[in-house]
Amino acid sequence: MIKCIAIDDEFLALEIIENYVSKCPFLELTATFSSPLEALPMLNRGGCDLLFLDINMPEVNGMDFLSAIPAPPLVVLTTAYPQYALAGFEAGVVDYLVKPFSFERFLKAIQKAQSRLVPRMESGPQYLFVRSAHKMIRVDLDGILMLEGKKDYVAVHTQSKVIDTLTTLTAFQDKLPVKDFVRVHRSFIVALNKINAIERNIIYIDEKKVPVGEMFREDLLRRIG
Repeated sequence: MIKCIAIDDEFLALEIIENYVSKCPFLELTATFSSPLEALPMLNRGGCDLLFLDINMPEVNGMDFLSAIPAPPLVVLTTAYPQYALAGFEAGVVDYLVKPFSFERFLKAIQKAQSRLVPRMESGPQYLFVRSAHKMIRVDLDGILMLEGKKDYVAVHTQSKVIDTLTTLTAFQDKLPVKDFVRVHRSFIVALNKINAIERNIIYIDEKKVPVGEMFREDLLRRIG
């Protein structure tokens, strides 16, 4: 069961999503919001797997709102404005639905989300290929200590080296098995089995210190038991 929420300032748009979700027995629409700010507490608690998000809303632009979520779920953008598509995919969204969209097109977006959620919810891959400069480099997941989000790239810290790859931390997070990795800060994801110690808001991994953001602390403590 994939838990979803929808954010849109138009009632009719929310009604259409609710209707489409009701046709899919593997989807559960847990909440709908006309305001992004009202949805923020649920998103910060990790209350859903998939977010349907409008872009042009009066309180806050959907793209700006997405960038403000510390650990966003998978996102399908729903908008009447196709010009945001490139920015959406660069932000790591699953799909981009231009209103009005059919149920068939909606279903294709859901299938894309499922293909990402399966490795996150189950065992996940044993390795990834990341692009660095002009090469595709294989990185064994068991060798990753942590991932550090920089301004324009992600630094993958392994036991033997650091690999810089031009992507976002959220996009990288979607590829990692959720049982093995946890986001602990806006700029850091760590491998759970590589944590040596935690002292207040600092994680120790080998000789490195990783800060723990307040918004991520509760999830981290739950994950380590």
